[in-house]
Amino acid sequence: MIETVVAYQLAVGETLKIQKKRLMPGAGNPNIGRISIVSGIHGDELEGQYVCYEIIRRIQEHPENLNGIVDVYPALNPLGVDSGGRMIPKLNMDMNRMFPGEATGTMMDKLAARIIEDIKGSDICVDVHASDTFVKEMPQVRISEEHGKDLVDFSRLLNADLIWINASAAAHEATLTNSLNAIGVPALLVEMGLGNRVTRSFGDQITEGIFNLMHEIGIWSGPVGEIRNAKLTRDYGIDFFRAQSTGIFLPDMENGQLVSAGDMIGKIISTLSGDVLEIIQAKRSGILFTLREYPLVYEGALIARVLAEERNGW
Repeated sequence: MIETVVAYQLAVGETLKIQKKRLMPGAGNPNIGRISIVSGIHGDELEGQYVCYEIIRRIQEHPENLNGIVDVYPALNPLGVDSGGRMIPKLNMDMNRMFPGEATGTMMDKLAARIIEDIKGSDICVDVHASDTFVKEMPQVRISEEHGKDLVDFSRLLNADLIWINASAAAHEATLTNSLNAIGVPALLVEMGLGNRVTRSFGDQITEGIFNLMHEIGIWSGPVGEIRNAKLTRDYGIDFFRAQSTGIFLPDMENGQLVSAGDMIGKIISTLSGDVLEIIQAKRSGILFTLREYPLVYEGALIARVLAEERNGW
């Protein structure tokens, strides 16, 4: 069943319509569990489109295994998805800085509030994001320090490679997941892949994790594949690498590769002088989980991240 969550007629003659696909078992207990799968808050994040497709396809293939409600929201920013832009077109607004919204505010405030209201009541929400078009990310769950203790166990079920507990309030304030957690709906943010791309291996990995999560909370009774033991870390366990020069970045490693202290991750070169401007070397041993894909870099641009220190417990 496809439902329209909200529809607004824009001044430019376009309709902003947000829809969801609801999958549920036949008549039975009205108090069954419910999970919401959300994607497309940023229009250039297409990795989640494949995840939404796979979830719907697998459930429709074996509806007898469905014991609860699954609400799938493939595109919360449909105009952005249509145009391939990160923001809401024409308005140039970041939708993931609008929540929880306000029922009596502007059109966008009302839209954000309506989304929160529609998801409210879910037992859990999974918000699937992609990276931007510049760096590629291994599948990871990012949770805030404020809500992390309540979310770590759920995060371990999602088959990600990494669980990153990020203490920075600026990274979470006014986001969908933070707003849902604030009203008591456990919400997990998944980050993976590249902007404007679909990495099917990553999508399959997270899809399996979502089915595992649904299985654990009693919504899915079908078989689930083997789930990875995600590495848990905080900000201090991650080494960031930013360009100190302007030029072309040439990687010497692949994303997901193990690195040792001193290994060369890549170099920045000048195509005018023929010089190597900068060599990027690992500071500590670990896993390269973020790597720049877009070659042109300017001073300060993110080049890579290495998970160098894990945290075994909370």
